[in-house]
Parts: sequence; C-alpha cells; structure tokens
Amino acid sequence: MEWMSWFDARDYEFARQVLQRGTAALYLIAFLSTLNQFPALLGERGLLPVPDFLDMARRLGRPTLFRWRYSDALLKAVCWAGIATATALVFGLPQTGPPWLSMAAFLALWFLYMSIVNVGQTFYGFGWEILLLEAGFTVAFLGSDQTPPPTTILILIVWLVFRLEFGAGMIKVRGGREWRDMTAMFYHHETQPMPGPFSRQAHLLPRPLHKVEVAGNHFAQLVVPFFLFAPQPLASIAAGIIILTQLWLVSTGNFAWLNWVAIILAFAAVSDPVAHAVFPFIPLEWHQGAETPLWWLAVVVLVTILLLVFSYRPLLNLFSSHQLMNASFNRWRLVNAYGAFGTVTKQRIEIVVEGTLAEEADAPEEHWLEYGFKGKPGDVRRLPRQWAPYHLRLDWLMWFLPLRTVHEDWFYAFLDKLLLADPPTLGLLGNDPFDGERPRWVRARSYLYRFASRAEFRETGERWVRVLLSDAIPPLSLSPRGRRVP
Repeated sequence: MEWMSWFDARDYEFARQVLQRGTAALYLIAFLSTLNQFPALLGERGLLPVPDFLDMARRLGRPTLFRWRYSDALLKAVCWAGIATATALVFGLPQTGPPWLSMAAFLALWFLYMSIVNVGQTFYGFGWEILLLEAGFTVAFLGSDQTPPPTTILILIVWLVFRLEFGAGMIKVRGGREWRDMTAMFYHHETQPMPGPFSRQAHLLPRPLHKVEVAGNHFAQLVVPFFLFAPQPLASIAAGIIILTQLWLVSTGNFAWLNWVAIILAFAAVSDPVAHAVFPFIPLEWHQGAETPLWWLAVVVLVTILLLVFSYRPLLNLFSSHQLMNASFNRWRLVNAYGAFGTVTKQRIEIVVEGTLAEEADAPEEHWLEYGFKGKPGDVRRLPRQWAPYHLRLDWLMWFLPLRTVHEDWFYAFLDKLLLADPPTLGLLGNDPFDGERPRWVRARSYLYRFASRAEFRETGERWVRVLLSDAIPPLSLSPRGRRVP
C-alpha cells in the first residue's frame, strides 16, 4: 500500500545484511569468551562465585535465567545455545523465513547474554556489554529477507551510534585537560588497557601527529555524528568517517568488541546506491516485490515508541554537566549512555604476579618466577598480540588494579587459586612458570612501564622498559588448613 511506503527503507538492504550478520558474529564471540572464561572467574568455584551473588541479584530485580539457580552446567548450556543461534544468524538462515523468526533469534541472543551480564559483576562491568545488548535488541526488529528494512529501526540504530560517538566526545571535552590541550595521544597508546602489536609504533609517532589524532577524534565524535541524520550521500560519508576512525583504533589497541560494534552499527546510515558506487558488486535492487505485512508494521511501530520513550533520559544525559558514562536507565539495558576515556592516564603501572617454590618468603630474587598473562604487558620482550574483538576479562581487570586498589576481593581470590595451582585459573593465563606445581609463596609487585624508544629496542631487543616501584602485596602463602597467611 502506498501510504506505507514511508516505512520501507528499500535502499538499505546491504546495511541490514551487515547489521544482522555482524551483530550476530559479535554475539558469537561474546558467548565463546564467556564459555572459556566464566567458570573460572564467576562459576561455582570461581573468583567471585555467582551463587554467592544471587541473593543481591534477586534484590536488584535483574532479569536473568540464573535468578533462582546457577550451575556451571547451566551456564555452558546457555553459551552453547547462544553460539548455535548466533552461528545460524551469521549464515543468514533465520533471515530467510518470516520476520518473526529472525526477531525471535536475536531476542534470544539478547536475553541469554543479558542473563550472563546481570550476574557477571565486575568482570562484566564494561560499557560494551550493555552496548551489545542494546544492539542485539534493536537489530532484532530489522525484519527478514521477505520484507524491506524498516525505516524507524534504522533511525534508532543511527541514534544509538550518535549516543555512542557524541557521548564519548562529550565525556572527553568535559574530562581531562589533555583532551582540551590536544596532548591526550602523547600517552594513550602507551597507557591504554591492553596495547596491540602496533601500539608502540603509534606511540612513537611525532607529537604533532598525535595532536592531529586528537583533533580528528574530536571532529569524528563531536561533529560527524550529526551528519548521520543528513540526506544521502552525506549520511554515508559520515558513517564512512566513523568506520575509518574506528579501524584506526582497532589497529592500535585491544578494546574487545567496542570498536567493532561501532563499525557494524555505522552501516545503518549507508545506502545501497552509495555502497554500490564504492563496491560495484553490491546489488542495487533487493526487494522489488516484497511487501511489509500489517502485523509486522504494528510490531515495529510499538517497539519504536518504546525505545523513543526510553530515549528521554539518555538524551538529557548527553547535555548534562554531570554526564554519566556507560550507564543503564532501565533493567532491560536498553537505550543506554555511553562514553570512554574521559581522562587519559599519564603513566602505565602494571601489577606483576610472581611465585616461588622456596620455603621462605625472603628467597633470593632469582627464585621468584613471573606468571605470564595472555594480553596484558609482562615480559618486556614480548610483542603484544591482537586479541580484540575477543575479550580477556582477567587481563582487563588487572589494568584497573593500580588505578583503584590492589586490595580487591577477586584479586586475593586469584592469588589463593595460584597457591592451589587451580587448573581453571591457570587456564586463564598465558604462562604458568611452575607447570602446574603449587608455589609456596606468591606476591604482587608494582612496576612502572613505558615503551622503549627505537634506539633502546635496537640495543636491547626489549619493547618495554620497566622499573620496580613497590611490593603491592607482600608474599602470601597457605597454611596447612588451606588458609591464606602472610
């Protein structure tokens, strides 16, 4: 019917394909990351066991499948269900059916992963967790191959990208002085949570180029997002700028799936004619005879109204002098506030964990051996790996320790697990210097790290230069009864 033509975004099928398959791929990675790490971090015998947390979760009213009971077996079943559903969506199988089928598949991903996030405590306290949840819920209403993409849902996804980018930009200009005096990138590549293989080279760029990076960031986050709502081809050009800036962040760091969500969602503003002009193999006409059923229009309109109502507080937050960062305003984790790196740390402090088999805590230094982590800096010669979009949760939490306090419950639990040579915990590490044998003592030491200059690297082969600062936690051992003692 002609009066419904406003609802059909027939020139955005390529965008829908990227949005649906890309979002599903990120859910696949998220469930895989959870399957591999959750039992050791939060399982029945984890560092912060979920069963101990459930009473609080029930009081908070957080929606979760684990509301009344948690077990590692149930957690793994949830992960495998999520992996299977996400894989089907990546290959486009539910999308070949009626629109309710792909909707149901994405809503299943959203609820299954929300069940995990809502009991994940500090290990799931990252902004990209709620970002993935909101993306999954919104993308669920893009329909299927049997219907044209709905215009209102594409606009809501653009609104999500706007909040993500503009919110991050406003956090920065309201945050540390380094973003206003253009010096933030003098430090960021070196002090970011988990450097990648090219982070050192980015850090060693001339300082005038680092100022260009900051200026480019402000332009991409404070100016460009408004053009996402402009007519074509301006909207596609704005999306292209956001995608390119996010790819630069991908190449110089490890921010789990944060950058990849932004890249995928930005395609909501890319029309088929523009995509075809850049990549001629992308078709121009996808839905010549497809029509939107009235029942589907009604569902999408109701969801649109719901998300617009939920948008009120996030909109106010963007322009508030007390702007919240990575915050949810409702229990369903929909239409959230986002932001990152309002301040940039100027020095990199690393907590290095060591152990020894010696009977006495005052053993010579050569008897103390360092535990190696998969992602976080440790060995000064090792080239950092590219892990993103996979999320190493323990490594990220290690970065926060010197910024907050090393006296976290989960960290002491982690040290206890090392003293027990707990296999699941050791599986989270890159290297166990004791090959599964129990150490007699463990300790945590604080080091100042900085990237080696090109001359220093040529001379020593070391990519990092580090200086011991202090014993953050003195040597600890376990009594014969299994209790921790200093």
